[in-house]
Amino acid sequence: MALITISGYPSSGKSTRTAQIYDFLSSASSPQLKVKVISDDDLAVGRMSYDDSLQEKIARATLFTAVTRHIAKDTILIVDGMNYIKGFRYQLYCKAREAGVRVATVYVLATPDQCRKWNDERGDGKRYKPQTLDALIQRFEEPSSMVRWDAPLFTIPWDDPTPPFERISDAVTTGIIKPPNVGTQITPKAPTDALRTLEHTTNALVSALMAAQAAGPLGGPIVLTIDTLEPSSNTSANDSSVLRVRLTLPHRALTLSELQRLKRQFVAARRKAVTLGSTEKGRVEWGEDGVGRAFAEFLEEGLGVAR
Repeated sequence: MALITISGYPSSGKSTRTAQIYDFLSSASSPQLKVKVISDDDLAVGRMSYDDSLQEKIARATLFTAVTRHIAKDTILIVDGMNYIKGFRYQLYCKAREAGVRVATVYVLATPDQCRKWNDERGDGKRYKPQTLDALIQRFEEPSSMVRWDAPLFTIPWDDPTPPFERISDAVTTGIIKPPNVGTQITPKAPTDALRTLEHTTNALVSALMAAQAAGPLGGPIVLTIDTLEPSSNTSANDSSVLRVRLTLPHRALTLSELQRLKRQFVAARRKAVTLGSTEKGRVEWGEDGVGRAFAEFLEEGLGVAR
């Protein structure tokens, strides 16, 4: 449904505003819609984690992992934390686009002096060290409605008695869901036997071509038959272990070195796709039938035959 990112200085009242937003959305939402809060306290991330840069990175990674686990189309997920680094807010934004949910950012605004005062008055064991608090305030990157990953942005001053709960609710329940872009789409991975299938099919086609040429001159459309690694469910019992590939050849003799060169080029391109798990353009068919058709088209193009 939606991801709400809470942002603000440490000890600025973010958890108080989060609780208010949670109560409003829980009462206004349908029973089928879940509202969930994720915070450092829920994940047992202590305030001392922000004393050290390495521990802080681990804390952010823990928070992001929890977001990844709980984000869903039937859930309004509220991320209660400083989220003071714009790069981390962008990371959350990309995760929301990948999951196909709406986004909103709530900026809890308080002055540094007010945050220091509240931090000093805390008696719940969740107080920041004064030097840590000052360092976090100094490094804080303020959300902006001008950038897409912070929009829509709702700024709530610490002393505002009437926060815009209804506008936040409208944004996360009826707002625009931004489609995933190339950077956030989940790319399909190649099967584990993709390289084995690639090598077997291309080698078998080259061998079949040379065998057919040895039997007589070739030229024009032909059908080559090669053995398959796995029986196909779309063929009969008698043909279940063979693959038929149609291609058009030039009216001249082909050399093994020429075919091997084209095979190496084709395999190199496909091997890159296997390694990356996707291709830059289009969809890859990893089965023997798909590899056979693609290699036949590649041979026709490399041999200068127009389809």
